[in-house]
Amino acid sequence: MIKGKVWKYGDDINTDVIFPGKYTYTVTDSNEMAQYALEDLDPDFSKNVKQGDIIVAGKNFGCGSSREQAVIALKEAGISAIIAPSFARIYYRNAINEGVPLLENSEAPEHIEHGDEITIDLDKGEIINAQGKVFKFPPLPPSVQEIMNAGGLIPYVKKKRMTEVG
Repeated sequence: MIKGKVWKYGDDINTDVIFPGKYTYTVTDSNEMAQYALEDLDPDFSKNVKQGDIIVAGKNFGCGSSREQAVIALKEAGISAIIAPSFARIYYRNAINEGVPLLENSEAPEHIEHGDEITIDLDKGEIINAQGKVFKFPPLPPSVQEIMNAGGLIPYVKKKRMTEVG
């Protein structure tokens, strides 16, 4: 179960907006990346985001370049999930690799406002808005849930290897 405050944004939020390109080759520490997350779109984001907060956005979230820093910056800032009608394919894959659930639902963003407290039940595939309205999303496949539960692809692989080695 995920509960958090909503940060709401519009359509086509690209990776250059999520993690500005000017930092791509100069900021390599994941903790430091968090302070630059969304700085050109929402200068108050990194100062006010809290662990467990949730982004709700419009269509095509994460479009643009394939840099994984755009996922890492949000994860390190405290974002626990992102809800949108659609995601750029490479951003979706990078989010799985980093253990950040991306949930597709076209109705929820219309009924969730910036600052709302919402709940997400990953097992049931449900988003519950501040008024108690339930929005369904396709539950994550078991293999993806295992990666999420491990905290991302690298921790998952390490855990799996330790289990196999014994």
